[in-house]
Amino acid sequence: MRDSLRRLLCPLSVLWVQVSWLSSTKLQPAGRIMSGVQIRKFQEEDAESVKEVFTLGMSEHIPSSFMHVLKQSLTQMVLMCTFCALVTSSQSFLLPILAVTLLLAGARLGIIYMFNRYIEATLSGDLRDVTNSYLRSQDSCFWVAESEGRVVGTVACLPAENAPGCLELKRISVRRSHRGRGIAKALCRTVADFTRDRGYAAVVLYTSMVQTDAQKLYEHMGYKKIREFAAPEVAAKVLNFMLYEYRLDLYGEGVQGW
Repeated sequence: MRDSLRRLLCPLSVLWVQVSWLSSTKLQPAGRIMSGVQIRKFQEEDAESVKEVFTLGMSEHIPSSFMHVLKQSLTQMVLMCTFCALVTSSQSFLLPILAVTLLLAGARLGIIYMFNRYIEATLSGDLRDVTNSYLRSQDSCFWVAESEGRVVGTVACLPAENAPGCLELKRISVRRSHRGRGIAKALCRTVADFTRDRGYAAVVLYTSMVQTDAQKLYEHMGYKKIREFAAPEVAAKVLNFMLYEYRLDLYGEGVQGW
């Protein structure tokens, strides 16, 4: 009898402990920013941190861009023709392998050069003077996400040149060490709220085909891809490097992520 009672009470005591722990623990909702992160307007002392976040974020896309180049038929044809021609002429595998290796290294350096040129153009463009570029007009703004006194994310918006009645989301980036905490989603919401408050109908943005994580974020937030087009550089057109235009209609049906 006593053993039976003990066997009955033991599971009940464990259940009571579990229920007590659950009732005293506040579960953090999924997709919410962790405590200690705030989104605020840009200040002049943020300038260097903003440039760093942008530069690191853009540099992350070099490997995926290189892989895209390797998958192109033109690239594979050039490598194969070079290899076969040198094998035939030299009767050796050493020279063809060396030549293909040099071609691959040259292709990677070319991609690095293109990214560095874009980064430098941006740093000497709108990010050179964020206040003048984004904070002089009531229809544009620049925000940073701050954690423990450190800038860990950025986003901006201004009137879209090619989409009348819309604001364009720009310069969104989050440090790798702070991803997965909902910061990027909160930055997107900040722009959408600002756009709605200013009376604009939609937010538009542009991203590249290699920024797959960004595409997933935008689609989760309710953005729709409305256009695909080749990047303006000749090399990008030859290598089929595409840019995507996304749009979020703030007053339409099916807006997600809010």
